[in-house]
Amino acid sequence: MFGKKKASPQIDKDQLELIENAQKRIKQKKRLYIHFVIFLIGAVFLILANTVLGIGKEFTILGKEWFLFAILIWLFLFVYHVFNVFVTQKFMGKAWEKQQLDKLVSKQQVRIEKLKASFVKEETLIAQSKVYNEIKSNTKRSELTIIVAAAENDAIGKGNKLIWHLSDDLKRFKSLTNGHHIIMGRKTFESFPKPLPNRTHVVITRQADYKAPDGVILVNSLEDAIDAARSDNQPFIIGGGQIYKQAMSIADKIELTRVHHDFEADTYFPKIDPTVWKETANTFHKKDENHDYEFSFITYERK
Repeated sequence: MFGKKKASPQIDKDQLELIENAQKRIKQKKRLYIHFVIFLIGAVFLILANTVLGIGKEFTILGKEWFLFAILIWLFLFVYHVFNVFVTQKFMGKAWEKQQLDKLVSKQQVRIEKLKASFVKEETLIAQSKVYNEIKSNTKRSELTIIVAAAENDAIGKGNKLIWHLSDDLKRFKSLTNGHHIIMGRKTFESFPKPLPNRTHVVITRQADYKAPDGVILVNSLEDAIDAARSDNQPFIIGGGQIYKQAMSIADKIELTRVHHDFEADTYFPKIDPTVWKETANTFHKKDENHDYEFSFITYERK
């Protein structure tokens, strides 16, 4: 009496579309068959009407009986109907439309992915240059300074060690960098016996698990290092060679100790382009009992 209601069969959307399309194709083929039968009967009727009954026997078109043109027109309509049912529906039907749509969607997806990639690249470049833009646009911006001792042939080190020992150069380095952030690569940091006193060390390394003493700031790029030192009005870049190369395009000043001698080395300082840098100070020091080589303290500022 209160039996369960019978569950109605469920047909998903795709199945329903296939059924409706099949029904439509059956109707089209039925109409084509009827068209063909009517065409045959009509053609026979026209021929008999003209030849047996004599209907329109005196009427000709271009010297031909009129029923020939009527049959040709009817034949054309029949051929068009055949073409529409079998050719157009086969090659340009639902399956063809879906295939074309899939191709267009695929091409559009590739185009979207390319646009996304270009947007990501552009956003990355904007993010990387954000620190520099902020520094350059700020009226009280920090002055990023490179400090380095380099030989006449631009040699700065060998085996991650200094090639010379100049006491006045070390004193100058201490005096200039005291109280400031010093930015360096991992190998340069590891060349120190211990962190230098009264300076904030910012070390650039790609090693995710790199361990450093407390107070040492670890970053992954020069951009991040500058960001970490933004509170300092004059952070210093102190090496090594690759960090110097990256910093040459953005630094404001170079404090150079030029050692007047050529040395064999495995690390070199980039060439200083006189069209970009202007020499603003130069102090020469002779060789003496505490210094085995002549050297000069030279200051360059970006033009």
